[in-house]
Amino acid sequence: MHQLRLFFTALQFFTRLPIPRWVGFDPTWLNQASRYFPLVGVVVAAITAGVYALAAWVFPAPVAVMLSTAAGIYATGAFHEDGFADMCDGFGGGMTPERVLEIMKDSRIGAYGAIGIICLLAIKCTALSMLPPLTAIAALFVAHPLSRLMATSLIWRLDYARAEGKAKPLAQKMSGAEFSLAAASAAVPAFAMIACGWITWSALAAGGAAGAIATAWLARKCVRRIAGYTGDCLGAVQQLSEVAFYLCVLASMRHGALPW
Repeated sequence: MHQLRLFFTALQFFTRLPIPRWVGFDPTWLNQASRYFPLVGVVVAAITAGVYALAAWVFPAPVAVMLSTAAGIYATGAFHEDGFADMCDGFGGGMTPERVLEIMKDSRIGAYGAIGIICLLAIKCTALSMLPPLTAIAALFVAHPLSRLMATSLIWRLDYARAEGKAKPLAQKMSGAEFSLAAASAAVPAFAMIACGWITWSALAAGGAAGAIATAWLARKCVRRIAGYTGDCLGAVQQLSEVAFYLCVLASMRHGALPW
């Protein structure tokens, strides 16, 4: 029952979805809820894949992808997209760690953030719309929990860079056992999609490697620029690793504009 409460706490923190009243709330639960961040991704994936599947019966793939993306943004309250935009602004416009953190805390969006989020969403929607429908559904079910696992790895390995902030309640170090539970939550839907035959092992491996590389690259930037991570960094890692996964799945299908 305690683990179920932790999951609902994570669902409440990372999405706008309602949770049962009997769950209650204890601030200490937030310190343990990050282990279920990838499982929250499974819920978001179910929403986005469901909307895509229903819309694809009526509309062409690009429209179905746009509706699916909009549903995911609504379900999460643009939580991760906002973090990505803030990190673009902070790392693009700040020269010192203090200035970077100050810019990221500002609720206003600047040129770096606006350009970054437009490009990110355009690449995401374009890549998904060019995948076969069943592969696109599989990619959603794998990428959402996997990208959240990548963000969770920052909590596991790095220090929190602020004295306070929106991710501060999650900022306690994770144990190896907690991260293993998070990894299992991301692995189950991936193996399920393989079993269904909707995605190939090569696409899964390439996408996972690309997500890990994107995460390592951003984590290195976070350590060098602000000596740790913030909630915005978690959102940026989630978004970038998600898009990296879609791109690698698409690339594995040999859809290049020029022949090899």
